[in-house]
Amino acid sequence: MRLLFDRNTWQEIFGSIRKNKIRTIITVIGVLWGIFVYIALSGAAKGMDNGFERSFENIAMNSLFTWAQNTSIPYEGFKTGRSLQLKLNDARVIQNRIPEIQYIAPRNVRGVFGDAPGAIVRGTKSGSYAVYGDFPVFTSIATKEIYDNGRFVNEADIEQARKVCVIGERTQQELFDKDEDPIGGYIRIDNIYFQVVGVHKFTQGGGFGGDGDIHIPFTTYKKLYNTGENVGWFSIAAYDDADVIQVEKDVKSVLKGIHRVHPDDERAFGSFNLGEIFNRIMGFSKGLTFISLIVGVATILAGIIGIGAILLISVKERTKELGVRRALGATPREIRSLIILECVFLTVISGVMGIILGAVVLNVVNNATQDIDFPYTNPTVPIPLVLGAMALMVIMGTLIGMIPAQRAVSIRPIDALREE
Repeated sequence: MRLLFDRNTWQEIFGSIRKNKIRTIITVIGVLWGIFVYIALSGAAKGMDNGFERSFENIAMNSLFTWAQNTSIPYEGFKTGRSLQLKLNDARVIQNRIPEIQYIAPRNVRGVFGDAPGAIVRGTKSGSYAVYGDFPVFTSIATKEIYDNGRFVNEADIEQARKVCVIGERTQQELFDKDEDPIGGYIRIDNIYFQVVGVHKFTQGGGFGGDGDIHIPFTTYKKLYNTGENVGWFSIAAYDDADVIQVEKDVKSVLKGIHRVHPDDERAFGSFNLGEIFNRIMGFSKGLTFISLIVGVATILAGIIGIGAILLISVKERTKELGVRRALGATPREIRSLIILECVFLTVISGVMGIILGAVVLNVVNNATQDIDFPYTNPTVPIPLVLGAMALMVIMGTLIGMIPAQRAVSIRPIDALREE
């Protein structure tokens, strides 16, 4: 410890570095590049994770969507190409038969255009919007951020088939005056007046909807458009520990049994498995982090070995100087500590420079991707990983430094003083 705070020690270290400037700089770059690669790749992987989580933060990670299509295999007397239709009761059957499902929300949708009969109108204003028939459970799968003075569709709305609606921000801007509170106001959908009970904010990934969407109770939608028990598609959220890929297979299997579809017919029901996509993204991110660790450690090790080689040369060049120190009473421990300290110092300085460079590059990339539609944000490396990398560098620097240090200790004073 005394050696660490000895002014003469640091004068000798810096003097040795000045004598080997070019070699030292080249070697330092090797360690710097290794930690830079590690920081840059790990940060990139984390930025990708953060970007996708932000893009779909309002929808359940373990979610999937399924809908009916046409059969492609004849079965039980039915011909190929039979058109299938999901029913409201299908949701109850699926929920009962597949315990891994946490929520299931039947949904319907219809696009209503401003110039069509029965368009969405308020006074002299009209517009084109998508009208969804929803249950309250939908917000447990895809969160809808509602302004404070409003709400989403509730169970009472469903039971009584109330004529209420939740509109989007764009709908509010186009149908209501700027300073007008839309809550309690009315809009006309297909010549039926609906009271506005909430305004939802537009959030990227919030169920893949838009800022002009209008949500009404599923039962009201059924009466308005005479859809009966028909359902457009199911939004499904599995429990966090469930295998969402298996859940998707189970859902299709149950639906095939209900609608008398051949078990091998893969076209009868379509699906989109968001949970599977998330798992792939997370797997790719973990792989990228692992690769960055391997490449970074290998490059750092190569750089530190280079530092050890530089110090071996330095020890050779300082043979006479080290011999004089031994003759004047320097102990082997002091000589060894001096060389190891020099190796660790160069390693740590290289690491700090690499971390700073990596942080700067990640910040530049983050700023460059803020204004474009790209799932990438806040690329950071956790502090424990950075500290772990630094600790590894210190340990490796110490171990590598012991080689030239032992070479220095092995020099006998009498041999060193004889050297020309």
